[in-house]
Amino acid sequence: MNEHLITIPISNDTTKTVELLTCFHDDDAFKYQAYIYTFLLVFPVAFLCNIGALVIFYVHGSHRKTPSSVVMMNMAISDGSFALTLPLRLAYYFRGGIWDFSDWVCRLCVYGFYVNLYTSILFLTLLSVLRWIAVTMPHRHDSLATPKRVLFICLFIWLFVGVSSIPFLCDGIVNRQGFPRCFEPSSPSSWGRILILNYVGVALGFLLPFLTIIACYSRLVRELMAKPRVSNCNQSQNNVRDTRKRSVYLVAMVTATFLLCFLPYHIIRSLHLHAVCGGWDCDIVVALQRAVVVTLCLAASNCMINPLLYYYSTKTFRDKMRDVQSSIRSRSGSFRSGRGQKRSKKNSIT
Repeated sequence: MNEHLITIPISNDTTKTVELLTCFHDDDAFKYQAYIYTFLLVFPVAFLCNIGALVIFYVHGSHRKTPSSVVMMNMAISDGSFALTLPLRLAYYFRGGIWDFSDWVCRLCVYGFYVNLYTSILFLTLLSVLRWIAVTMPHRHDSLATPKRVLFICLFIWLFVGVSSIPFLCDGIVNRQGFPRCFEPSSPSSWGRILILNYVGVALGFLLPFLTIIACYSRLVRELMAKPRVSNCNQSQNNVRDTRKRSVYLVAMVTATFLLCFLPYHIIRSLHLHAVCGGWDCDIVVALQRAVVVTLCLAASNCMINPLLYYYSTKTFRDKMRDVQSSIRSRSGSFRSGRGQKRSKKNSIT
């Protein structure tokens, strides 16, 4: 394994010598195989499920009725858009790390991953805040969380994440060992810049939303564990029971998504960047590189987990999905009966 001693300029007057280990490139086979298996599973599931969710939200107009539907529709747009970049990544990894497309396409794929990652985190945080308002302040929920206000917040999230992720457009095609590569830092000095961006992403894109979710859910769990108020109206009791059930589903699925998809990736990514920029031992760098690959696969899989969130935490989505299924069955049944009538008429003629 080759090791290179590289000086990275920190300011105009001082430089810091960092032993940057490039030995993890010798472990590319593990990375390519892991990404191929993961993206072959994620792409069809994420694309079909999120496109189907968009159709259900839009055709039946539910995206305009509730604040949660507005947020979930934006999540489906983010996840579906990211899924469209996965065939390009698969082509790259099937080719053994040779990029056959344009430089701007490479930059767009890198940019798309981080936009999807942090919009998903912020949209999940917004969903948690909306559920907290619905449970703790039910009488003010309709006035505070209107679909129009939530739409403006979603647009702000898109703008904030899109602008904050612009630095990831800086790294495009890199020539390594005579082949065009993608998804690699363009120069040794890029590792220092990526380390800084990592801390910004961890602080604003993960840690702050995660703390917000913990604060919301701690209050939410106390409300759910409290005894419901006695009401003479059975319909009201059923509504309270449904709201509590959907809240439990939301708490469980969002917490599991953060702990499984987002937390490991941010921890391991930070350690890996410190290992590369700090010149840690080559064996440690390779081990962390493999851990980054595994946790990135988990982070990318959130785009096929989110449709489960739409189904289990939103009654409107389940109802509309059942309507679509029943209409498909009725159409298929009428089509079969029509074919049967044609066959019976043909047999009677013969």
